[in-house]
Amino acid sequence: MVDLAAVYSRELDGKRLTIAPSGWTYKRTFVLYDQETGTLWYPDKDGLLGIQGKYFQRHLPRLESTDTRWSTWVKSNPSTRLMK
Repeated sequence: MVDLAAVYSRELDGKRLTIAPSGWTYKRTFVLYDQETGTLWYPDKDGLLGIQGKYFQRHLPRLESTDTRWSTWVKSNPSTRLMK
């Protein structure tokens, strides 16, 4: 099972990709795409996997992250500011 609350890099081959929802789902999970190439991305154990397009079979790696409540985060990181 893939964690749906995950953070992924959006850089590949020295380019920064703009990731957005594609409107498609596969195996009950949202498929993303990058606006620069139209590659479709699907989360798997190694990150986001390119399943169609220029970056087919390439990965955007998953980045380390922490799931927490906002109140817990602010107590540990009091200088954090929320953008509205």
